[in-house]
Amino acid sequence: MTLAGGIMAAAYVLIFSEWMHRAGAAIVGAVVMVALGELLGFYSQDDAVLAMDGNTLLLLAGMMVVVTLLRPTGGFEYLAIRIAKLAGNSPRLLLVYLCLAVSVISMFLDNVTTVLIFAPLTVLITRILGINPLPFLMAEAMLSNIGGAATLVGDPPNLMIGSAANIDFTTFVLNMGPMVAVIWVLTVGLILFLFRKQLQPIEAAEVDLDESRAIKDKPTLYKSLAALGIVVVLFFIHHWFHLYPAFVAFIGVAIAFILVRPRPEQIFGQMEWSVLVFFAGLFIIVGGVEHSGLLDLVGGQLATVAREPEALLFTCILLMWVAAILSAIVDNIPFTVTMIPIVANLEAQGVNITPLWWALAIGVGLGGNGSHIGATANIICVSESEKAGIPEARITPLHWLQIGLPVMLLGLVAASLIFFFFFDYFALR
Repeated sequence: MTLAGGIMAAAYVLIFSEWMHRAGAAIVGAVVMVALGELLGFYSQDDAVLAMDGNTLLLLAGMMVVVTLLRPTGGFEYLAIRIAKLAGNSPRLLLVYLCLAVSVISMFLDNVTTVLIFAPLTVLITRILGINPLPFLMAEAMLSNIGGAATLVGDPPNLMIGSAANIDFTTFVLNMGPMVAVIWVLTVGLILFLFRKQLQPIEAAEVDLDESRAIKDKPTLYKSLAALGIVVVLFFIHHWFHLYPAFVAFIGVAIAFILVRPRPEQIFGQMEWSVLVFFAGLFIIVGGVEHSGLLDLVGGQLATVAREPEALLFTCILLMWVAAILSAIVDNIPFTVTMIPIVANLEAQGVNITPLWWALAIGVGLGGNGSHIGATANIICVSESEKAGIPEARITPLHWLQIGLPVMLLGLVAASLIFFFFFDYFALR
């Protein structure tokens, strides 16, 4: 446990210090973890391969392909101009519009896919208006994480929790939706305050805002949108047919390739491979920590407290905060996988585990905002800020902590108060 935790800590130091690129740091950490795991017998090469969440990685890759097909068509430019016109010369209003859009879409479409679409769109909008995209990219990532926490299909941990606890879509929304709505309003207010200097009113943009001339390739746009539309519909119903979300994404890729017939080297050459490599390495590192027993130890200590009936409310709030803090440090998917059997086993001991499911879901949802590596959406926005080619637009790990930690803490305080005053509602079986 000590060695595995030390390797993970060292990898995160490399990532946060930016001494090397985050993808390189993840590769180094993964190699060291597997090497020591093989030497000491707690983590094998086979375990490392299985630790990589293929569904998440392939879902991300598939949606990257579809979005890459859409980019040169001018569709994003068209939407950018429409939103820029709607916001006028108010960056604050633009931030609210974008946050509202990504939050609502993230409730019904995977938040990773939402950010994949909106991050490049945001850079286009800010270039049109001549403003720094950094506040908007960070706000979108954070609000997509919060919006995704509201529904069963909005975030991968929610799907895992819903499956384990047999929670349906409607029940999930009724329990998580109102709480997420309150946290959303508070978060947007805090972000507007923290970025108040960068969101001052601007002069009307001296560019041609004619969206009718933005579309460059209508046939490809319509065909790509058709493929994306099929993917969205299948995301709503894929569980009926026992289809993995990643497979659904590649159904869209297959349809797009049949309809558009692009040159593969052009598509794959524009994909964010560093993001995929980073998360593959991160999965391997966290897998080593899991196999060492460290996450089980943390969960076991929490389970000991939960066995006291009178301490159930305290246990829920504690689980929420522990889940959030750990999800800011490690990916929330492995942590959720570890906690699900621990929570489920408490039911056999007479514990009402219903409120614990909600605490776990909101905790991992809010925790992703704590650091730039806490959620996949964050990494995508960081990568997009680097591609913008504007030094002041680049999102550094320290800058994210300065904004993300207050956002995470505000959300946790609000969620804790809501749990305290409405605990009987969340405890209903």
